[in-house]
Amino acid sequence: MKLTTVRLVTIIAEPVLKDRLIHEIHALGAHGYTISEVHGEGTRGIHASQWQGGNIKIETLVSPEVADHILEAMADHYFPNYAVIAYVTDVQVMRGEKFA
Repeated sequence: MKLTTVRLVTIIAEPVLKDRLIHEIHALGAHGYTISEVHGEGTRGIHASQWQGGNIKIETLVSPEVADHILEAMADHYFPNYAVIAYVTDVQVMRGEKFA
């Protein structure tokens, strides 16, 4: 069994950003994603969007270079004006060629 290390980029954001974020991660080199509706509480307490159904969580498996590009885009385009967080984790996957 051969495992390949890739990066799991996780973005949690307001649902209004869903289409824009999906377009952006594709444009930056992600080949696919998984999206979920999520609920939670952060440093600011319960977020107003929870009254409208919570936030979204987008997860994508990408190369380290693509992960860096996605995080830079989040910092430049979203962090200043939206309730968005993003984080990266190294993960090992089978069929690593799908994510290169």
